Amino acid sequence: MAKNNQEADNREVLEAHATAWQVRISTDKARQVLELIRGKRASDALTILKFTPNKGARYIEKALKSALANAEHNLGLDLDNLVVVKATADQGAYMRRFRPVSHGRAHAFRHHTSHITVAVAEK
Repeated sequence: MAKNNQEADNREVLEAHATAWQVRISTDKARQVLELIRGKRASDALTILKFTPNKGARYIEKALKSALANAEHNLGLDLDNLVVVKATADQGAYMRRFRPVSHGRAHAFRHHTSHITVAVAEK
């Protein structure tokens, strides 16, 4: 019996992921949407993202579709059994810009970018 449990623990879990780099949205705004799909079935997650009005939902939907394509093409996984196991948004580089202000000065402001990672695996 212990041997069977050991074999079950040693089984490799196939996981496909996709990362969208330098997406022009702040990480906080992206994480709000990622919380909606984490742990959900892939088909349900796509439906949720389709009807979510946030800007970040479009970027995350694109990353999720890419992860699903990677799972099907590279690993040969069945799309009906896939679950979103990991969904993160990490901070990317800033786009620095300057705005002119009085007395010939300039104030800097930063456009935030994110790296959005979505991973799917069979349940």
